Amino acid sequence: MALIEDWISSLQQVLGKEELLVSSVRVGVFYTAVQISSGHVGVAFTPRDLSDAVCCPKTAAAGPPAGRMAGRPGWEIADYARSQSVLRRAVGVAALNAISALAMAHYGVPEGELCPGLDALEAAEIGRDDRVTMVGAFVPFIKALRHRVEDLWVVDKHSGALKPEERSCWVPLEDANKFLAQASVLIISGSALVEGGIDELLAASCRARRVVLAGPTASPWPPPFFRVGIHILGGIRARDNQRLLALVGEGASGYIFEEAAEKISIIKQGSVTANSTSVPQSLCC
Repeated sequence: MALIEDWISSLQQVLGKEELLVSSVRVGVFYTAVQISSGHVGVAFTPRDLSDAVCCPKTAAAGPPAGRMAGRPGWEIADYARSQSVLRRAVGVAALNAISALAMAHYGVPEGELCPGLDALEAAEIGRDDRVTMVGAFVPFIKALRHRVEDLWVVDKHSGALKPEERSCWVPLEDANKFLAQASVLIISGSALVEGGIDELLAASCRARRVVLAGPTASPWPPPFFRVGIHILGGIRARDNQRLLALVGEGASGYIFEEAAEKISIIKQGSVTANSTSVPQSLCC
């Protein structure tokens, strides 16, 4: 969890004197959302393969304390990102994204550029000679890249996440390192911040010339992510905080976040050419 630790530490360095409280927490079927007292909202992927999802006192105690999070200090809830419980981590990462939104509102994007409306896939400037490894089945990205790059490998727990005609791209988790090592471009789902393993993914892909973290969960305070070699953060920025909370709480997937959030790309200075003209893509990844 080295990257998570650095994310928390970096935010505390710039906002440590802020007395933040959690205003609202929504744990939806697809996403989790946290609003802090500044009004900012962050979201994170809600894990669904829960081996411990049994309604009993023991498993309930390991999860986030339902009914007791609103009103708690924001830093306390953000600390859940360190938890052994994956559902607690989802709440913690959502809180970190909310605090990150506040930090960027105060301080902008150190060492980077925020590009509203720019799709992460276009920002990555992927060419026909690239060998792309994708961690997590980004449906719009697969459609855009298949047959347009030298190789496309999709690492995912489930081959069923890909359409039948895309299954030749599928790589099981146990074979991931082989294809991470061959990638010239790496695209990682922001869900890795919740499900774990992002440090190992980055270490295994040291040859990649371009590394992208994408999806609504990929909306963090950028400096610690730039330091570990991520070039592009393709996330979201809330436009209507209350609507975004409502959508998450009512089980929305990222496909309809456009009602309440805008797509953004945060690009590390000097890594790519920022271009404001984007190829339309969903926020769902």
